Amino acid sequence: MSTNLSGQGQDRPELQKAIEELAESGFVGIQLRVNDEQGEWVGSAGVRELGQSAKPLTNGHFRVGSSTKNFVATSVLMLVAEGRIGLDAPADDYLPEFGLDRRITVRMLLQHTSGIFNHTGELYEDGTIVLGVPWQGKEWVDNRFKTYLPEELVRLSLSKPMRFAPGTGWSYANTNYVLARLVVEKVTGRSFAEELQRLILGPLAMTGTVAPGASPEIPEPHNHGYYRYEDAGQERTVDVTRQNPSWVGAGGDMISTTEDLHTYFSALMGGKLLSAELLAEMRTPEATVGYGLGVFAQETEGGTVFHHNGATMGSAALMYGAPDGSKTLTAGLTWVDDADLSIAPAFQTAQQRFVDAVFCGKLG
Repeated sequence: MSTNLSGQGQDRPELQKAIEELAESGFVGIQLRVNDEQGEWVGSAGVRELGQSAKPLTNGHFRVGSSTKNFVATSVLMLVAEGRIGLDAPADDYLPEFGLDRRITVRMLLQHTSGIFNHTGELYEDGTIVLGVPWQGKEWVDNRFKTYLPEELVRLSLSKPMRFAPGTGWSYANTNYVLARLVVEKVTGRSFAEELQRLILGPLAMTGTVAPGASPEIPEPHNHGYYRYEDAGQERTVDVTRQNPSWVGAGGDMISTTEDLHTYFSALMGGKLLSAELLAEMRTPEATVGYGLGVFAQETEGGTVFHHNGATMGSAALMYGAPDGSKTLTAGLTWVDDADLSIAPAFQTAQQRFVDAVFCGKLG
């Protein structure tokens, strides 16, 4: 099921073949949108729901996981442009109630260099795992409609030892973005959803994107995501399309569509949301994994590609763009998730395959 919407490009069987093979590798459904010099191509593969034959929607709503972080980072930088947030100011200036280490700046939150413990748990270099809020197995399934307040998540993180002194290392922590979103709300006096509407969604006419807070609902229409777990020795699979995302909070709670992600990321990369100076700040990567301020910089054979993909229970997003925004790849994927994250290798393969096909001209 594919559509060429440009009227000038050709059908792209290699993209359709790629998503069909990926569907066979363990995904329930895939919706892919590519915008480049050949026009716009949209396709889907797999099924919309387990046990049904209906094809996935090509512009259904889905949970975008950590792609949320890029929206939060852009919102913060837009408020920096308005003079309301200092990028290198101590986060404690805005959120004195937590007693944050004064060395932690807003920039460090966006770049994951604060050293704060990740409230969703940490894996240390020696293999030690320290748990945070529950997000796996029967415990998560039974509590998937529970509401966590952002302040609770922050206090959980602050009750654990720092991973390193602020600014001396890099460690991906959802809590950094919970704090960044709280900064947005503190300086504006409005909810993040309201600020997102004012800064980004309204100006770009993005109608399919939601910052749901603690609501478990997902707008219609949508494909379905699932979770498989063990309960008293029995394997069970549940539909987790509806779930309360407040356990991850601003680290990964948003909902969008492939069309909205394209609209947003092409505008961001094309310089329509941030000044050249602030966009350069966002895209300057630290040395560990190439993470800027809410965006990854990936060197490919086709040049630098910027992205922030995301995954949450049974649902994931791909969001890639060329530096000038002229080429984007956005996708929504659904699958049967589990505590072992067994889909992870297929998810990594999918990312690489799409980047090779769209940004490096490698087909097949």
